[in-house]
Amino acid sequence: MKVNKYILYAILAAILYAISTPVAKLLLDTLSPVFIAALLYLGAGIGMGFVWIIRNKLGNPTYEPLTQKELPTIIGMIVLDVLAPIFLLVGLKSSHPENVALLNNFEIVATSLFAAFLFKEAIPKKLRIAIILVTVASFLLSFEDVNAFKFSFGSIFVVLAAIAWGLENNLTRRLSFNDPLMVVVIKGICSGTVSLIIAFLLKQTTFDLEAILWTLLLGFVAYGLSIFFYVTAQRELGAAKTSTFYAVAPFVGAILSLVIFLELPEFNFYIALVLMAIGSYMATKTKKNDS
Repeated sequence: MKVNKYILYAILAAILYAISTPVAKLLLDTLSPVFIAALLYLGAGIGMGFVWIIRNKLGNPTYEPLTQKELPTIIGMIVLDVLAPIFLLVGLKSSHPENVALLNNFEIVATSLFAAFLFKEAIPKKLRIAIILVTVASFLLSFEDVNAFKFSFGSIFVVLAAIAWGLENNLTRRLSFNDPLMVVVIKGICSGTVSLIIAFLLKQTTFDLEAILWTLLLGFVAYGLSIFFYVTAQRELGAAKTSTFYAVAPFVGAILSLVIFLELPEFNFYIALVLMAIGSYMATKTKKNDS
């Protein structure tokens, strides 16, 4: 059976992004959330900038040029890309990384709802059911102690990050017919620079060369290459559909977190894992003509 190459791009984007959760958790021991967010996007922008230069020297690809008409979309994308990783890293600092990895799946819900209500994309029946399952699973993961119904403060920020990225995914979808490499470079350089200014103003920068270089490299792989494949997939699949295949990321991130940190999660994690898996499977089985 021939697999749509754009589906493969979406899955590859997910796998590359999944690396960021457990590795960023380790980096939080040395660097602040805002500083890490800045370096991740700067690593993406600078790294993909070199890729863009090399590609243009080897060939002359044809894409729709960016114009002044796209400026509001670009500004909105940059603002959301500043907020989302900061929210995520603040949440990650006080949460279990495997829980955070799964909570990232709420991005499917946010992306699909924004796509439906703001951008008028059709949401098939199976995807609506998937949204319900992922939402219930996210609710379970938001409790530190299910028996005592103690709500996790960190989970609030992770969900806020997912909502911000859900809206950002739809804005990026508006740019998916432009050069995806240039979109990534703009996202990375602009969002990273704004976050770096915020980190300086808050006095949250730390000159640890080794940690900085690792964070920049992580940004190139987990944000730069990942976003490039994600934007390319959106060109064919649309925002809602691409986000469903991107659902692979939380499971890969959760597995990596369990391997790296060797911590057994609470029982609500396993219930949420099953619900997330069913929801993600149903989401990937959706068709445009489903009602």
